Parts: sequence; structure tokens; C-alpha cells
Amino acid sequence: MCQTGIWEVGKLSGFVRFIIKRLLFTVIVLICVSIFTFALVRIAPGNPVLSLLPMEASDEQIAALEIKLGFDKPLPVQYIKYMSGVFRGDFGTSIYYRTSVLTLIMGKLPTTATIAFGTVLFGALISIVLGVIAGSNRGKPIDFFAVAFALIGQSMASPWLAILFIYIFALKLNLLPAIGTQSGIKDYILPIATNTTVMVAVVVRMARSGMINTLNEDYITVTYAKGIRRAVVNWKYGFKNAMLPVVTILGLQLGVFLAGVVVVETIFGMSGIGNLLYEAVMSRDYPLLQSIVLICAFFISMINLIVDIINASIDPRLVLE
Repeated sequence: MCQTGIWEVGKLSGFVRFIIKRLLFTVIVLICVSIFTFALVRIAPGNPVLSLLPMEASDEQIAALEIKLGFDKPLPVQYIKYMSGVFRGDFGTSIYYRTSVLTLIMGKLPTTATIAFGTVLFGALISIVLGVIAGSNRGKPIDFFAVAFALIGQSMASPWLAILFIYIFALKLNLLPAIGTQSGIKDYILPIATNTTVMVAVVVRMARSGMINTLNEDYITVTYAKGIRRAVVNWKYGFKNAMLPVVTILGLQLGVFLAGVVVVETIFGMSGIGNLLYEAVMSRDYPLLQSIVLICAFFISMINLIVDIINASIDPRLVLE
């Protein structure tokens, strides 16, 4: 009894160390992203001040506005000032919109989050079920259908697929709006369907391969020999171990969608993070651009951390690595 208790404590402390190590790695990644983004947007050619002044503005006017915005100071000083504001929850003021950067991002985030979580939810349900069934019935018609769907889905680019959905469901059948106004659930159906189709094509192959590899393991053969029903073996024993790579890829996909799929949001007229990022790049809005990248990196890092924790709970051996 005592030995069991000691083992459980050791396992718990190992899991805590695993989480702390991942948190430290996440902090390092975010710091690197902030430095890289800050430097990159300023190394790129062009001056955002010129977009705020008339064409006939004098050099004195340009210099005065640069001083007002703090662009005259050395880059390290600008970076420290920006990051000190970030730690206080102040991401600065947008040069183009003349309003709080955080307010702008939070206003666009619900749209992107709805598309991202909707995509991952439906994509996970479809791809996991289809992948597990296909992997459990290798060589049968359902397996052929899953592989064909995955190949076709991966061959279609998101812009082409989005336009195809608009043509069929909006223009021909007149069932859904072609341009989203974020006023109802119908506006999100086509963007989510576009992203889901592309995501399922990727994940279903991962789930199928994982299921095939798992079902070839010796312990699965033993469970079959014990007379346990095939469906029980597949879902109770095979499914769990086949999900490690699937959970990882789903987390990565959610991070990508939360970061904003610029093309899809632009095609469907959805005013989300992706569209805001495009506008920030075009207007060279330094505070807005670097804040969007930093916040997106934070979300992606947190999602990866959650995925690592889920994977470690599924396979405790990962804690020992």
C-alpha cells in the first residue's frame, strides 16, 4: 500500500515537472516570437507615417509625427516600451484605426473563434469516426471511400473550394448567403464547411493510419483471442492509442484557424482576425500587426500545451521523455 502511494506521488510529481517544463518552453517561444515580429515589421521597406499624412507633407511634418509615435527612438527602446505595455495589458494604439489595439482584436476574435471551433468540432467528429472505421475495415469499400475522400480533399485548395461552395449553395441553390454579415448562424456554415473539408482530408488519413498500426499490435491480437467482440476491441483498446497523433494534429489545426485563415475570411466577407491581419499588413500598422501575431502565437502555444497534457494523460510514457 505504501509503495503504491509512493509510486503515485512520483507519477504526479513527474507530471507536474512535465507541465512546468512545457510552460517554460511556451514563455521562451512567445518571447522569441515578439522579438522576431517586432524586428521584421520594422526591417521591411516602407514608412507607416507616410500613410497618415498627405502626399505633399514636408520632411518636418514626417519627422514630427515619427517623434509623436515614438518611431524616432532606438529599436531596443521601442521594444522594451511595447513589451512593458503588453505585460500591463496595453498593446498600444493602432496607427491606422486610431483606437486601442486590444479592443480591435477582441472585437474580431469572436468571428474567427466561431469558425475555428466549429471547424475543429465538426472536423474531429467526422474525421475520427471515418478514420477509425476505415482503419478497422482495411481494404473494404468504406476504407476506399475514406482514402479517396482524403486524397481529393487534400488536392483542393481552400480558395477554390470556397468559391465552389458559394457557386453551388449560394448562387445555384440559394440556400446560404455568399457573403457573411455575422448576423446569424447561416453566415458561418460555408466558411466552416470549407475549412472542415480541408481539415478532414488531413486528419482522416492520420486516424486511419494510427488505427491500422494499433490493430497490428500484439496486445490487440491477444484481445481478439480472448473472444472480445471486434467492435469493443476497436473502440475500447485500439481507439485510445490511435488517437495520439490525431489529437496533436487537431490541436495544430485549431491553432491555425484561431490565428485567422485570411483567404477564407476574405472570400466570405467575414470580419475576423485574418482579415484584420491583412489590413494591418497593407497599412503597415506596426502596433496592430505585431500584437495580432503575438496574441495568435499565445493561443497556438496554449493549445499546444493543452495537447501535450492530453497526450501525456493518454500515454503516461510521454512524461518520462
